[in-house]
Amino acid sequence: MKKIRTVVCGTTFGLFYLEALDRLKEQFEIVGILAKGSERSQKCAENYGVPLYTELQALPKDIELACVVVRTRALGGRGTELAAYFLEQGIHVIQEQPIHPKDLEECYKIAMKQGVCYQTGDVYPHLKEVKNFIKCAQKLNEIHGGPLYINASFAPQVSYPAMDILMGALPDIRLWDLPDNVKAGPFRILTGTLNYIPICMEIHNEVYPKDPDNNMHLLHHMELIYESGRLTLQDTFGPLLWNPRLDIPTELYNRGKVTGEVPDYMLEPTAELLGGYKNISFKDIISDVWPEAVMQDLLLMKERINNKILFRQKAQKEIICSNQWNEMTKALGYADIMERKMDKVMAGEIIKTALEEI
Repeated sequence: MKKIRTVVCGTTFGLFYLEALDRLKEQFEIVGILAKGSERSQKCAENYGVPLYTELQALPKDIELACVVVRTRALGGRGTELAAYFLEQGIHVIQEQPIHPKDLEECYKIAMKQGVCYQTGDVYPHLKEVKNFIKCAQKLNEIHGGPLYINASFAPQVSYPAMDILMGALPDIRLWDLPDNVKAGPFRILTGTLNYIPICMEIHNEVYPKDPDNNMHLLHHMELIYESGRLTLQDTFGPLLWNPRLDIPTELYNRGKVTGEVPDYMLEPTAELLGGYKNISFKDIISDVWPEAVMQDLLLMKERINNKILFRQKAQKEIICSNQWNEMTKALGYADIMERKMDKVMAGEIIKTALEEI
């Protein structure tokens, strides 16, 4: 099997791409890292046994795929320029989100013109609990037509994948109406409608400039309210919960006694843990969960390289997602600057002691 010769640009989140490509070494070959030459980049090149390049012109001429894991123009980086450069050279590109819709359309035009594939890299829709949330929401949408209400909480750093998750979980996301923006401590509360469905978004709209990819109160929390109950993705990594709506028949009150026969639906548990959830550690996320999700993205890219119809379908969805993300961030406004880092993570065992106290 011919391996796809691949270069990785950037070594922050790009580190996960390097690990994923290394695990797919039967299908992909890392031919180099493009970075600024920092100590971190040098260590990455040494650990994965590949050359480190600091100039575009020095890269090998036979590259087939570029993973551009550098901040995009939307975040003040040069990721968009790098992606456009590779596409112009006839090289397939995965570019890490978020990407402004104008930049996305520009890159897709170049890709179509050059006959190569381009896609947004986004690990979150590949995560087990997120996939389960989307599947269950789609089943409930078949039954009810859609939710009655949406509550979504997330950090601005993961607002783009939040939009991607909502796109998978809802019948449509093409129409925003977000008239209200309220500051509540470190959060911004946006309320309005998404495709006529009432929505409330609680967004931790703060950034610590010295460590902008950290210091978040949460990644994603999403809850969809249906007539029959509520579906909750408690966190990006789970658990996924179903809570049926409490419905006590009037005849039970009329008989004047709380014991006795009840309808079958009242025997259902008040909360159902869906999808065989298992606890994972933050170490598991770094060493396995994220690399595995990037692997799924890479394999999808390989499939689209071989099937241009799949590529065009993906392009249409990504443009919708980017447009809706852009509209939402306009309503949100600029993030507040954090003056200090957050306190360290507290172990659950410490909190459990509160339940053990007499």
